[in-house]
Amino acid sequence: MSDPVKLYDEADKLKDAGKLEEAAAKLNEALTLDPGYSLAHSALAVVLQKLGQHEEAIQHARRACELEQNDPFSFTALSVTYQRAFAGTQNMQYIRMAEDAMEQSRILQSRH
Repeated sequence: MSDPVKLYDEADKLKDAGKLEEAAAKLNEALTLDPGYSLAHSALAVVLQKLGQHEEAIQHARRACELEQNDPFSFTALSVTYQRAFAGTQNMQYIRMAEDAMEQSRILQSRH
C-alpha cells in the first residue's frame, strides 16, 4: 500500500516540474488512501486551479477548510482559490465568496 505523504511529496515534485496532470493524479491517489488529508486537498486545489478546473479546485479548498476549521491559512487559501476562479471566469459571485473566506480567516486570526 502506498503512503499518502509519499504520494503528496511525489505530487509536489511533479507540480514543480510542470507536470500538473500527473501531480493531480498523485494527489487524488493520496486522497483515496486518506480522504481526510487536508494538505493534499489544499495542494490539489492549487493544481486544479492551474489546470483551469475552477469548480473542482474550489471543492478541494472548501474540504480543506472543513477539515481545518480553525486554521486561518486554509480560509486564506480558499479566498485565493475564489479569486483565481474569478480571474478565469469573470464570475462576480467568486469575488463575494473570496471576501467571505478572507473575513473568516481574519476572525480566526483574531482568536489566536
